[in-house]
Amino acid sequence: MNFLGHVVRFIVAALVLMVVGWIVPQFSVGGFWSALILALVIALISWVVEGIFGKRINPFGRGIVGFLVSALVIYIAQFIVSGVSVTMLGALLAALVIGIIDLFIPVATPYDAGRDHR
Repeated sequence: MNFLGHVVRFIVAALVLMVVGWIVPQFSVGGFWSALILALVIALISWVVEGIFGKRINPFGRGIVGFLVSALVIYIAQFIVSGVSVTMLGALLAALVIGIIDLFIPVATPYDAGRDHR
């Protein structure tokens, strides 16, 4: 994936987070810039988690473990990005909504993007 592909990916992720903030009652994002920074932070935390635990526990992978790790990543990211407020229930609901949206707009994980170039 080239630089423009990454930029588009993060813009789409920020828009998805803004939609999730509108749908999920206990998940709020201050604006587009907060959502964009939140998307970057979530990607970085996901990359670290995936690097430590491997592909099996990928935060945005399929399965209950991936779902729970995704919710935990979203919950932790709120402490890094200002303008974001999430409760644990909000993080669980956000992970569910993001998973449903991902069925229609799939985004490659950093692991998958690196694997395609090998």
